[in-house]
Amino acid sequence: MKIPGMWQLRKLSRKVGKRVQGLVAPGTLILMYHRVAEIGSDPWGLCVSPQHFAEHLQVLQKLGCVVSLRQLQQMLENGKHPSRSVVVTFDDGYADNLYNAKPLLEKYNIPATVFFTTGYMNLKQELWWDELDRLLLQPGTLPSVLQLKINGEDFSWDLGNAATYTQSEYQQHRNLLVWQENLPSLRHRLYYSLYKLLYPLPTNQRQEIIDEILTWGSLQPEIRETHRFLTLEEMDKFQPSELIEIGGHTVNHPFLSTINYASQKEEIQKNKAHLEEIFSSPVVSFAYPHGDFNPDTVKILQELKFSCACTTNVGRVARKCSPFELPRVQVENWDGNQFEKHLSMWFKE
Repeated sequence: MKIPGMWQLRKLSRKVGKRVQGLVAPGTLILMYHRVAEIGSDPWGLCVSPQHFAEHLQVLQKLGCVVSLRQLQQMLENGKHPSRSVVVTFDDGYADNLYNAKPLLEKYNIPATVFFTTGYMNLKQELWWDELDRLLLQPGTLPSVLQLKINGEDFSWDLGNAATYTQSEYQQHRNLLVWQENLPSLRHRLYYSLYKLLYPLPTNQRQEIIDEILTWGSLQPEIRETHRFLTLEEMDKFQPSELIEIGGHTVNHPFLSTINYASQKEEIQKNKAHLEEIFSSPVVSFAYPHGDFNPDTVKILQELKFSCACTTNVGRVARKCSPFELPRVQVENWDGNQFEKHLSMWFKE
């Protein structure tokens, strides 16, 4: 099984073409955002600053090319060929989506679909990859050796001098992305090694190991204000409208292909039911967590009356695209000019 990779998205996205003006090409581009925030360490490059996000929306408003995911799905259903349009989506449900992204979407009148993971709304703990960031990628001192048993196999890492991570080292390395080759930071290499070992595990087993790692590092579970999810009360402020569409994203954000059919269905069905209870509105769009799915996943979505699903496969939505395998492009923390140049690459014939 391959590891779904945001790093693959970026490699393709960095190819820059000419500017958008005057270019017309078939296909719709679905943009994938996660967070609109400025944080100290962003090992996956998930954050776009509020300033840059505003610049992105200004570009989209100027081009007049944005459609909602619902409109795109209806075009595909009617056999129409989408041409040179853009859809905006958000994954996960971080609180900054409400406080930073939503006001800007409303200011520039840009529709977006937000795919919510419901299992983290009332937990007193961060997403597991954010927990690893809090433990490994923030300044501080850890024990020199980490030993874990995962799926019956023993693992050991010796941090050596990296057991102490100074403020100056943090400032030097905080913009590193963990999938990059030849990382100079042992802390980042350990983060990525643990991520690759933990992601295929069942949710409960993974959480047990995260708790063990936190105990090793003498940390208690907590939620940083900069990394928290929306609460149930805040979710209610994200009511569906002409601009905001609500989509499903499972309960616990698992790699769906690593769990059996019944577990996949439970993750998807409970997420859908909870969102429909919160918003009193049908939830018919979905995004695969980590972009990971298999034929069972698609069958379940069809059984549960979803109309479309977004992947992390890179590309434009064209005529023959399956509504359950919609490609997207990860957006980085580009300024407005860089963002417009990247759009041009995708719309270039």
